[in-house]
Amino acid sequence: MERLSGLDASFLYLETRSQLMHVIGLVEVDPSTVPGGYSFTKMRSELERRVSAMPTFRRKLDNSMLNIDHPVWIEDDDFDIERHVHRVAVPGPGDAGELAELVGHLAGQTLDRGKPLWELWIIEGMANGRITAMLRVHHASTDGVTSAEMLSQLCTLTPEAPDLDPDKLLETAGPSSRTTIAVTGAMNFFLGRPVAMAKLLPGTLGVPFDWLRRSRSDSAMPAPFRAPRTRFNAPITPHRSIALSQLSLEDVKRVKNRFGVKINDVVLAMVGGAMRTYLTDHDELPDQPLVGMVPVSVHDANEKDLVVEGTNKVTGMFTLLPTDIDDPVQRVEAAAEYSRTSKDHHQTIDGNILRGWAQFAPGVTMANLMKFYGDRKLASAHPPIFNVLVSNVAGPDFPLYFLGAKVTGVYPLGPIFQGLGLNITVFSADGHLNIGIVSCTDQTPDPESIASAFDDQLKQLLAACD
Repeated sequence: MERLSGLDASFLYLETRSQLMHVIGLVEVDPSTVPGGYSFTKMRSELERRVSAMPTFRRKLDNSMLNIDHPVWIEDDDFDIERHVHRVAVPGPGDAGELAELVGHLAGQTLDRGKPLWELWIIEGMANGRITAMLRVHHASTDGVTSAEMLSQLCTLTPEAPDLDPDKLLETAGPSSRTTIAVTGAMNFFLGRPVAMAKLLPGTLGVPFDWLRRSRSDSAMPAPFRAPRTRFNAPITPHRSIALSQLSLEDVKRVKNRFGVKINDVVLAMVGGAMRTYLTDHDELPDQPLVGMVPVSVHDANEKDLVVEGTNKVTGMFTLLPTDIDDPVQRVEAAAEYSRTSKDHHQTIDGNILRGWAQFAPGVTMANLMKFYGDRKLASAHPPIFNVLVSNVAGPDFPLYFLGAKVTGVYPLGPIFQGLGLNITVFSADGHLNIGIVSCTDQTPDPESIASAFDDQLKQLLAACD
């Protein structure tokens, strides 16, 4: 039995029918490399074998009516691979549009909390003969870094099936004990939390004052609730629209080297340019720059008393996006400067403060408040916290095989929130920069326009390199 951290549990409390808290990985593969030929049954059987050495995929939630702390993970003794792996085909003609529409429909469905919080859809019927594996995992179980680790467990360097880790085969989350859940939960609530509060307060109280001081000298990252309002900053519904794009990582590195910036700066510049193009085409471009929220991993943070356990080891950094700048080179330079300012400020804040305060998240109260917030459409009643969520995750720069099939693209898709209805996630792998875009259909029914703008942005920057 393993208790969820406050941040992990918060993703359960934040979830409503409209605000779905799962992350998605779309793995496009060439099935011709599968030893002995591809079949759905063979792929599902191999996944079942691998899951036996992946404890995270075999655990499920458990709770007690007397528990006043966060829920726990326990081993699913009734685990059945057929409840998690499904097969579906895109309708004709089987192109990218049909795939995006199907993925958007599946992305708008909730995960069953009565079993391990993941599922895999094998999507067939593509005109190019390729297959897409759509893996959905609840955010309570994973963040960007652990998602990449999960992918590495499902992928290999060759098509042949790997040997399994004998230690992982024996690892288990353990059985349920309602008494233990209640007793240890009460101990955490009445004894652990007051101590944690005492440790958190000294490091937290100075944060807003330092932020204010920095803002006077233009050395602060943007403050929450200071972003301009856009169509993305409105109440959301359960309907999801998906768009994908794949760029050459070598071209992105060429831009990076030419202008002396980082890959992440080029990504942020392209996001700013794509958003500028999209909003200009809709005659909705604000005069001031948009604000992006960039998740930052704290997996490598210095170990302190403040550190809490859990799967999600992440905090957030606000940064300006150069949507108000027309010249592509100036956008790159501005994105790099904005990013440096935000990083310098963000590094002065203990990355574990958010995780620490999340320990105090009140489950039932928080869940009811989120439902009330969404039902009453309160996202329109206050300034936007930020405009768009932008993630950039580095993956392996060499060929991979997913359950024996050669990987040709990996597209990450993150969650969206009430008042924050656009998520752009970038994953670099095997010489490609893979871009996944998720939006609320009722706000942005055409995210493919944003995806296509990325290609145009890179072409402009390559032209500027010459």
